[in-house]
This record gives sequence, C-alpha cells and structure tokens, in this order.
Amino acid sequence: MTSSETPVSSPAPAGDRRRWFALAIVMTAAFMDLVDVTIVNIAIPSIQQDAGASFSQIQWITAGYALAFAAGLITGGRLGDIHGRKRLFLVGVAGFTLASALCGFAANPEMLVASRILQGGMAALMVPQVLSIVHATFPARERGKVFGLFGAIVGLGAVSGPLLGALLTQWNLFGLEWRPIFLINLPVGVVAFLLGGRFITESRAPRAMKLDLVGVALVTLGLLMLLYPLTRGRELGWPVWGYVSMAGAFAVFAALVAYERRKAARDGSPLVELSLFRVKSFAAGIAVQTVFGVALGVFFLVWTLYMQTGLGWSPLKAGLTGVPFSLAVSTAAGLSVQKLVPRFGRKVLQTGALLMAAGVLLYIGESHRYGLDITPWQMALPLVVMGAGMGLIVAPLTDAVLSEVPREHAGSASGLINTVQQMGNALGLGLVSVVFFGVIGDRLTPAQVGPAFVHAFQHALVWVAAVLGVIFLLMSALPKRPAQHVEGEGSGEEADTAAEAAAADGERGRERALVG
Repeated sequence: MTSSETPVSSPAPAGDRRRWFALAIVMTAAFMDLVDVTIVNIAIPSIQQDAGASFSQIQWITAGYALAFAAGLITGGRLGDIHGRKRLFLVGVAGFTLASALCGFAANPEMLVASRILQGGMAALMVPQVLSIVHATFPARERGKVFGLFGAIVGLGAVSGPLLGALLTQWNLFGLEWRPIFLINLPVGVVAFLLGGRFITESRAPRAMKLDLVGVALVTLGLLMLLYPLTRGRELGWPVWGYVSMAGAFAVFAALVAYERRKAARDGSPLVELSLFRVKSFAAGIAVQTVFGVALGVFFLVWTLYMQTGLGWSPLKAGLTGVPFSLAVSTAAGLSVQKLVPRFGRKVLQTGALLMAAGVLLYIGESHRYGLDITPWQMALPLVVMGAGMGLIVAPLTDAVLSEVPREHAGSASGLINTVQQMGNALGLGLVSVVFFGVIGDRLTPAQVGPAFVHAFQHALVWVAAVLGVIFLLMSALPKRPAQHVEGEGSGEEADTAAEAAAADGERGRERALVG
C-alpha cells in the first residue's frame, strides 16, 4: 500500500495512552510557536543595536513572519489533509527548528529577515496540524478537556513569552546577546520531532480540498506590493514607484477575486470561498479581524520601542511591565466566553472595543503627564483596561463571525478568519513606519531620542484608538447573539466534521490572538 492509500485513522481508543503523549508533543510545538511571536518583540531593540538593523528591517523581522504564516496557513492545513497531518507536522517542526537555528546564527539583518520569513512559512505547515491531530486522535467526549488544556497553554504562553524573551536577552548567555531567543527552540524542536515520529498517529481527511497555489501566489504578491513600499518608503524618501506598487496591489487583489470565482466553479477548492461574503455578519467579522490585526500589529511593536529605546528600560523591566496586560487578557477572555457573551451577546465585544480604546487614551494621558519619568506602576492601570478590553474581544470573536455561516463552509470560513488576522497584523507592522517612525527625525542626538520616541508613541496610539473606534462600528453588523452554525446543504457526518473543524480552527485563532 502506498502512502497516498493510507486509510484515514479513527480516534484512539480510551485505553490508549499513546494519545496523551501525542497531545503533549503537539501542545509543546504549539507553545513553541506561540511564545516565538512575543519573545521576538521584546528583543527587537537589542537586535537593532547589536545587529545594526534599520527601522524597516526591524519591521520585516516581525512582519515577514506574520506575512509568511498568513500566506501559507490555509495551504498548510490542506497539505496535511491530503498528505497526512503527522507527516506535515513533522516537516513543519523540522523546518521551524532549522529556521530558528538560522535566525540564531544570522550574520546580518538581511539573513535574519529571510530566516524569519522561512520560520513563518514552516509555522504555517506545523500549526494547522496541531488541532487536526487532536481531532483525529481523541474521541468527541474528550475534546472539551483537551481544548481546556490548550486554553491553559495559551495563558501560560501569553505571560511567559515576554518574560522569557526578556530574561534571555538580559542574561546575554555566552555573550550571544539576543540570539538565545531563537536558539532555545532547537532542543525543543528536536525532541518534538523525534517523539512525534514515534507517538503521533497518521491521519488524513476523507475528502480533502485541492491546493490553490495560484491563489496563494496572488495573495502574497498583493501583500508584498503593499507592505514593501510602506516599510521602505520613509527611508527612500517616498519614491513614485512605491505609490505605483501600492496602487497595483489592489489590481492584484481584483485579479485574485476573479481567479477565485473561476477556481470555485471549476473544482470547488478556492483559497477564498467568495460566497461566504454574502453573509453580512461574516463579511463584517472578516473586516473586524483584519482591522483588529492592524491595531495589534501597530501597538505591540511601538510599545516595545517606546519602553526600551524611548525610556531606556532594560528588556526585563519592559517584560515585567507587560504582565498585568497579559493577566487581564486571560482573565477577561475566560469571563467573556463562559459568563458574559451567553447573556449579553455582541454588546460584550463592543464593550471590549470601547474598553481597549479607553485604555489606549488613558495610556496617552499617562505618557504625556509623566514623560520620561513614567514608571511601570503608572502604566499598570491603562494596560489592565486595555487587556480587559482585548480579552472580551479575542475569545468570542471567532464564534460570533462563524455563527451565521452554513456548516458546510465552516472549516473554510474559520481558516480564512485566522489568515486575515495575520495579514492585518503584517499590515499594521508595515504601517509603523508611517504612524511611528514617520514622526521621528532622521538625525537625533542622544538627548533627543527619548522625547522623540515618547512623542511618536503617543502619536501612534492616537491612530490605534481611532482604529478601535472603527472596530466598534463594524461590530454592529455581527449577530446580536452568536448562535450555532446554520444548517446548510451538508448533513450528517460531513456537517458534523465541518462544525468540529470550525471549533478547532476557532480555538487556534483564539490562541494566536491571546498572545498578540
């Protein structure tokens, strides 16, 4: 029997202990990816100083990962369905580990950016398999417990990522400066690969969708044409070709829509299921996810630069300052799903947007009041308010967006939600050159750096608050009370599978949103 003929596996029997080893392995890999997102942010100023990275290269160190992850996310999931989730998981883990080594040993900023893009692409192969493996390994009655464990891992990742990054950077192990934040993935990745090959059971989808590589290429090209001029434009004096490229990006996206229509008619496996956008709540939810990703992309990068470069704080001090925010997000997320949304519906999400905006405005006020003398405890209140608002949004948002989507499209819809949030994040990181670096002078004396970065931080946060206002308005198109998935043409086992896939993808989206 060839590999392509391997039968689809059934969930492991309740007495099989191997499934718990498999769970520990995939959770470890998921944790490695989640922590990697936040661990890099806290080390960005150290990378800039030690490696001599320019402002645009700093943006690409984070945006390149997000862009590659977003572009490959849906394709990674489909490759696992076609060729086997275990196989693609192991390929992703091996590639992610190799890319982490290349990041850690990068000889210059260009190599680091390229390695981060590779790392994001490998994460796009690894991450989609995690909950698919759980779905194939555990019977339905045990999945609630398993998803609860994932929630705990997410909370741990949200708190430990910045702290671990801060400690590794602060300790300067073996004189390696920031490099251990990537090299720490090597032993974890090697162990996950070796044990994964032994304990994870192979599985495939009974009817997997075909690949849409042309769609992936068009999405990637359009985003690159938009993001590259945004990040490089300020340094190059905003040349004409940059404006032409950004305008051309919209032509590429128009070509994508036309191609996806033909692809759907031809074989029913488009990268983007355009019929979903006829559902008002889904179209609005996609807009919310994209814009929310933009806001997070802007905030987390400028926040790190503000604390470490502007205020001159150590990585550890900056990392500890973010703990109240992470705790507030995790606490509010739990309350939102379990207590508030079932009773108040979309008002909870809208309240979250207003709370986040209020926290941002409060942060601007505190920063303006105390200037360079601001202390971590003076930041605690605005960060807790912001974190509480974010927690009210990220946990129930995916379910709200999916609630009116027909079941047969639930899997495609949830994959698209996670993709556009990452694309929004990449776009937000690109916009940092406009809303933050754009108000900083080119040649600053050491005495001017602090005030300039503080002013730029306040300016960027005004834009973040405005974006949150737009999110509040868009949320009015979400269902008043998120319901179960609408019954469509799919029925029986196929419909149940789609609904379960949507639940798994929703959990994955919440994981990544919770760590910013």
